[in-house]
Amino acid sequence: MPTAGQKQNEPNRSPPIRARIYAALALLLIALVFALLVARTFGKAWYLLAALVAVSLTVSAIWIAITNRRWRFVALVVGLLSIGGAIASLWAANTGVVVIALAAAGVGLVGIFGSLALRRELRDATSSRWRSVPPAIHPVLIMNPKSGGGKVAQNQLERKAAERGIGTVVLNSGDDLRALAEASVNGGADVIGMAGGDGSQALVASVASSHGVGYVCIPAGTRNHLALDLGLDRNDIVGALDAFGAANETSIDLASVNGQTFVNNVSLGVYATMVASEDYREQKAKTALATLEERLGPDAAPFDLHVDGPEGRIDNPQIVQISNNPYILTSLSGFGTRPRIDTGQLGIVVAKVGGPRGLPRLVQTKNNGELKPFPGLNRWSARTVEVRSSSPVPAGIDGESALFEPPLRFACRPAALRVRLAHIPTASPAVRRSPLGASTVVGLWSLVLGRPSGLV
Repeated sequence: MPTAGQKQNEPNRSPPIRARIYAALALLLIALVFALLVARTFGKAWYLLAALVAVSLTVSAIWIAITNRRWRFVALVVGLLSIGGAIASLWAANTGVVVIALAAAGVGLVGIFGSLALRRELRDATSSRWRSVPPAIHPVLIMNPKSGGGKVAQNQLERKAAERGIGTVVLNSGDDLRALAEASVNGGADVIGMAGGDGSQALVASVASSHGVGYVCIPAGTRNHLALDLGLDRNDIVGALDAFGAANETSIDLASVNGQTFVNNVSLGVYATMVASEDYREQKAKTALATLEERLGPDAAPFDLHVDGPEGRIDNPQIVQISNNPYILTSLSGFGTRPRIDTGQLGIVVAKVGGPRGLPRLVQTKNNGELKPFPGLNRWSARTVEVRSSSPVPAGIDGESALFEPPLRFACRPAALRVRLAHIPTASPAVRRSPLGASTVVGLWSLVLGRPSGLV
């Protein structure tokens, strides 16, 4: 049965031999530079420490500049200051001009070889999947004024959309969101957008998909996980309106459970119980603790869930999460982000925790930003999966509580939705962590071993 370190049915993403060679050269140069600094500053501990710290910061800054548009300028400034600090330390240690020149050249080559090693991953993750599209002819934006604590009004979104020539529809209490979206498309909208949370995004996206029109995600909800994984700046709600103009478009997958579309994930078991609680929105930590004590205690009844895995049925798991494309699994309390939303696969995580002490240990068991293999933790990818039960199954679908009649049939719909963004993100949100020197080395070493770097 697959564990946290195994993934079934995923596309072959092994880096080419050229990328592996470049990564190996970058690692070799890092080792040589550090060895040179140690040898030439032997007995001068403070100078050595200052030089090593400065070189580490320089390498990390180069890595960030390669992979992250948002912080590229800051990273370049930090890199220049750091290399300046390294040179000053080496000069003060009387290491000589030749040694300083060799160290600086080595750091520069690390950046070059690291960039070459990542080039295919960055290209595949971003620009190769996007195409330029003209401005929408009849754009329509649906807005939920209650989402995100009133972000629509706070950002004057209705007025600013109208200034751009975008038709607006306000979702009022009692309105049928699907009916509003259908009416907008039937009325001639060639691009439709939704300003709201992920549940609303999923519903309007399903209408856009069924009619084959373009879709714009406006991050006006509370968490906006779809916007994050698309590469949108979730703090720039008004800027997201630019996608109705001349923009870039790609196709992403949608997923469904018993015919209902979701854009992020569906959770069953413990998390679904939390979401169903009336107190969850206001008192999440307290509700989560109470739910865990109740549903994972020694007297807790097992969850009546049965999941078809690659090697057989998994009975009575406490945690089931099925996502529209696999997540980088950082913990079971926060799944991180998805490097891709176009692999044509569901990401499936099933865990049998084994009592109240098991969940904290599971959540805290990490390795390089991901969960280590853990007894009872199973992960795989597939186009479809089925969950059975003898009674209706509570679920959290894109963060909203729901109840489904069994069996629950999940499916991924490849390239189902045409999504527009004003700007192509440099790389996936998985890259938008700030990697330190250690993660730089780990990413390069993963490439050498023939695995994706994990940063794209």
